[in-house]
Amino acid sequence: MAIHLAERPNGVNIYQVTTDKLDKSNIYCELPYCSADSSLFVYQQQNPDTETNRTEYVACEFGTWKTEIIGRGLGGPGMTHKGIFFYRRTVPGKCQELVRMDLNTREEKVIYEFPEDFQPRGLGTMSPNERHYAYGVTISYGPKMFGIELIDLEQGTREIINTDPDICNPHTQFEPTNGEYIMVQHNRGCEFEPDGTRLKLVGDEGATEYLIHVPDGKVTPLQVGPPHTPGITGHEAWIAGTNEILMSVRAVDDYVLEKGNLIKVGPGKAPERVGAPGYRFNHVGTSPCGKYYFCDDWRGASKLIVGNIQTGKTVQICEAHTSMGKSQSTHGHPYLSPDLKWLVFNSDRTVRPQIHVASVPKELIESLD
Repeated sequence: MAIHLAERPNGVNIYQVTTDKLDKSNIYCELPYCSADSSLFVYQQQNPDTETNRTEYVACEFGTWKTEIIGRGLGGPGMTHKGIFFYRRTVPGKCQELVRMDLNTREEKVIYEFPEDFQPRGLGTMSPNERHYAYGVTISYGPKMFGIELIDLEQGTREIINTDPDICNPHTQFEPTNGEYIMVQHNRGCEFEPDGTRLKLVGDEGATEYLIHVPDGKVTPLQVGPPHTPGITGHEAWIAGTNEILMSVRAVDDYVLEKGNLIKVGPGKAPERVGAPGYRFNHVGTSPCGKYYFCDDWRGASKLIVGNIQTGKTVQICEAHTSMGKSQSTHGHPYLSPDLKWLVFNSDRTVRPQIHVASVPKELIESLD
């Protein structure tokens, strides 16, 4: 049963929409895990009583807070701006199925089969035309080598189109408008033992980003991370309708708190600061319209901020009150519904992480223009 926690002076109402003891998360968010009509969103929870497919995907209706389990799988789901949800599930003794679900209609179908022991790195990402699906893979730990694998769902082919020893955490994201590029996080200097034990996620070189052209795999570097900027935090999102990416960088040098650490960058372009002085942003997400972003400032109670990419104006919606621990469910990971009326976030203010939602008055969004 949802709990109305507070009404803030800015007109925002805050709701805790889950209360049970299952571990849950609103899913690592750079974009809304919402139906296209903004009637519902999806979160995930872990059910220890299930032998296989322990990750349950739960649809929650905005406003009424009615919930329904719509799928059970393996974690690492994908999402498109059109409200199409993708997840993998195991069919014991047979395979892993890649399932497509339209969140508006709840219609689902299996679109690909993987071997039962398939183990990708990170979340999968789907092209906007739903032809290509991409994800990271481990090729070898001795020597260290990782890859980006691409499935052509039309042709039924599956091939590695890019390899690099430092893409251990590739954070793959298809450009959401035309789908010509995949963004890849490049953790320069990561270290692993031959048995796969991770020693270092990123080295002194700092993390950066590059793009892969689809389907030929041609690499385009981006001017982020040393020597161009401080190392990226590892949180980034495409700005829809552009070939630019919004990301946070370490708040040092020219990107200290007073100046802001949020930038946008594209192929062949120098990084450009996007307003937001006074905040030290961590997680970054963008709206399907390409106009707004949502971020958390990890200082103190973790302020949740919505900003206009074009004007640089920002507004604080509320605070997440997260502990910011090792578990992703203790990170705020805020995102706006496509209609800009709801902000979904994690909070473990009661110790156990729960899903929270804040209503966003129209006037707050209009103040950003």
